Amino acid sequence: MKKLSAALLLLSTAVFAQPYDNSLTEDAIKQRLEPVGSVYLAGAESAAAAEPTGPRSGEQVYQAACFACHGTGALGAPKAHADWEPRLAKGKDVLLNHAINGFNSMPPRGTCMNCSDDELAAAIEFMSSK
Repeated sequence: MKKLSAALLLLSTAVFAQPYDNSLTEDAIKQRLEPVGSVYLAGAESAAAAEPTGPRSGEQVYQAACFACHGTGALGAPKAHADWEPRLAKGKDVLLNHAINGFNSMPPRGTCMNCSDDELAAAIEFMSSK
């Protein structure tokens, strides 16, 4: 019975197996060795490289960098307008300073290293008005 089962298994796998293409043509080898991605070098011409379109809105910065903590309230990050009120009482300059330099559990620039100071101020305005 074991021999019969083994023979049936071998026969069934042989019938459904796809032939392996072991072509060693130069084009096939180049295609297999082609890199998966590419690296953009500054100054190089590239159609895929997007130029900045100007300063981002507070909502765009919030969605890109701030939402992870301020959208969930992680590590005590202010989430609702009521959470922002005691912070707003200190003044917007203090809030911007904390956003730029980091404060308590918040890292400097809130992990948005490519955000300008104006974009951070817009993000604070957007979050505190929600």
